[in-house]
Amino acid sequence: MEDEKELIDEQQPENERVEGQAEEELNEQNVTDEQVEAEKKIAELENQVADLKDKNLRMMAEFDNYRRRTSQEKLNLKDATQDDMLKEFLPLVDDFERAMNAIQASDDIKALREGVELIYNKVGAYLEKYGVKSIDTADQVFDVDLHEAIAMIPAPSEEQKGKVLDCVKKGYTRNDKVLRHAQVAVGQ
Repeated sequence: MEDEKELIDEQQPENERVEGQAEEELNEQNVTDEQVEAEKKIAELENQVADLKDKNLRMMAEFDNYRRRTSQEKLNLKDATQDDMLKEFLPLVDDFERAMNAIQASDDIKALREGVELIYNKVGAYLEKYGVKSIDTADQVFDVDLHEAIAMIPAPSEEQKGKVLDCVKKGYTRNDKVLRHAQVAVGQ
């Protein structure tokens, strides 16, 4: 019996060792499975990052192309607009050339004056078509947003101080934006 007991005692540590090894192998297998899962997850995330980088790069290239294309379209539109405006302006140049020829060939001052007035009215209509308006300066209070003072002259009366007394060069606005300030003399 004692032999059996010794045999059992000898087998018991061996059984514990076998069980310990089995547990270690199981733990190693669990660690290996966890590592495999982690590596799969890492690979999946790396693929997602690569896809996002690719999408980002494509989107940046697309935006750059869009920006370049719209910039070119703006230039083309600006050129087309200027071409249209100049085409409409050319008849005015023709009228001035005819007036110059008429001045040299005629002594009739009244007819020449009427011709120049017609051209002046055409120019005014042309500017009005594009929303250009002259800045009114007659008896106006000096306004730095509309006027440029080029001279200060003594005011003939007290109420004319700070007012525009003379306009040297007309000013113009378009859509309430000043294209050119009126150059004026202001009463002091």
